[in-house]
Amino acid sequence: MTRINQSRFGKTSFQKLLGHNLNIMTAWSELADNLERNARLSESLKEQVRRTLAHTNECTYCKAKGKPDPSSYNEKTAVAVGFVSVFQNHNKGEVPDSAFELLKEYFSEAEISELCAYICFTTAQQYFGALMKLEPDNPTVG
Repeated sequence: MTRINQSRFGKTSFQKLLGHNLNIMTAWSELADNLERNARLSESLKEQVRRTLAHTNECTYCKAKGKPDPSSYNEKTAVAVGFVSVFQNHNKGEVPDSAFELLKEYFSEAEISELCAYICFTTAQQYFGALMKLEPDNPTVG
């Protein structure tokens, strides 16, 4: 059970928790939509990054959407997911330069910027879900 009741605003359970503050929910949802769409990085790469983050960030709602699927990784996805592990195992200002040097072998600067923004935003979403004790709508999924 969530720590607060869901509002009547929003499409998802997550949005309904943010919906108590309509401006925040709207802006948050717009940013989520922009980051999740195919931009420079594919939706499939970002989905594997999201899944990897979910299992470390302990968001039950997000974990229910599935575990990472290494069998679906291409080289870029494997590098991105590896970077997530580095990100999660270091103080944020102390991610080694070598991790970025490896990213630069596979990604453009625009892609690295998008990847890091996606990682940070997704982490914030998952922390919010975990903090609020948000449970999956269908607990049998995942």
